[in-house]
Amino acid sequence: MQSTEIAVIGAGVIGLAIAHRLTHDGHEVVVIDPAEPGLGASYGNAGTIADYAIQPVGTPDVLRSLPSLLFDRNSPLSIRHAALPSLAPWLLRFTRQCLPDAAKCNAIAIAALMAKALPQWDTLSAQIGGEDLMQRRGCLYIYETKSGFQAAQNDLAFRKELGVSIEMLTPQELSVMEPGLPEMSGGAAYFPNAVFMADPGEMVQRLYRATKSAGVTFLSTRAEGIKRENGGVQITGPNLDLTARHVVIAAGAHSRALARSAGDPVPLDTERGYHVEWDMAQPRLSRPSCPASRGFYLCPMSGRLRVAGTVELGGLTAPPSPHRIAKLVEGARAFFPDLGPPDREWMGFRPSMPDSLPVIGPSRKGPEVIHAYGHGHVGLTLAPGTAELVAALIAGRTPGPEITACLPTRF
Repeated sequence: MQSTEIAVIGAGVIGLAIAHRLTHDGHEVVVIDPAEPGLGASYGNAGTIADYAIQPVGTPDVLRSLPSLLFDRNSPLSIRHAALPSLAPWLLRFTRQCLPDAAKCNAIAIAALMAKALPQWDTLSAQIGGEDLMQRRGCLYIYETKSGFQAAQNDLAFRKELGVSIEMLTPQELSVMEPGLPEMSGGAAYFPNAVFMADPGEMVQRLYRATKSAGVTFLSTRAEGIKRENGGVQITGPNLDLTARHVVIAAGAHSRALARSAGDPVPLDTERGYHVEWDMAQPRLSRPSCPASRGFYLCPMSGRLRVAGTVELGGLTAPPSPHRIAKLVEGARAFFPDLGPPDREWMGFRPSMPDSLPVIGPSRKGPEVIHAYGHGHVGLTLAPGTAELVAALIAGRTPGPEITACLPTRF
């Protein structure tokens, strides 16, 4: 293949959703990715369409605890010491984004992106035959102690101010809702509008199949360079020399070098996320539940319990940390002591921006290149919305005020 109208670099849930939307708008689309579609962070996540997840990673509370969080290898947020030199510029920006005014502005911007996420997923799941995977039972933040519950009240009140529906549950009410959990003296916050996917990997595979059936071409190779030339954009890589009228960079944690090649030095770095799974015929609980102090989710999925989460800053090349895996197993057994060895474990890469806002918008060098990555923990949630924003930009429409905070020119 020598030319196409639109090339989408990246076949995760963001890239697939964009390709699906653009081809249904009548465009010729090619998707480029060396890996099998949908097998990165799009597969290994907690499977939640998280309307409540409006807080950035960087907050004043995190700033106060940052030294202990980053260098305590048992904390929910940690750093691989070998990666510290390369992470230093990102950490400096992150620290500034933890300041009260910046953190509040970032939360407001994230909330604006989240506002339409569920109806957008309802539309997309209907188009790809994924309605049966959408489980409408909400999500829980659980508090193991009364002091933990009290400490969360300001955060929960702020989420309510930004439109998040929250119901507070006593320990007794939590026991009725999730009898498989041990008693939690702090109770829980219940987010009734959250929807989770019984199998996020299967949902993304259905999206891939629908996208391919709609006529999108998939090239299994790595895009390594982007160059504007003769009114188009040339994309190069191993066995790849493709010219497109528009290029969408949607390569997740692998997007930074491509963005720089397009003329946009974006401060993207990598969070390494982990999960472990136990196969079981009957789930131990009926909805995703996050022990708030531990930073992971207990996720009931089809035929298995997935325990997913924590944040490790460590780049793209280091091997998985056995310690992070062990901490997830230990955390799961704090709630279900009879669990044996996990049946599988996984590590993937989240694309992380210092302000926790995705990068969505045209390149500062020209609108023929569009950025769509950096979604951090909410890529699954924001995939259809990101596709809608990119489709508007391709069509020359004004995509709406929610894109303003996401433009690559903000740094």
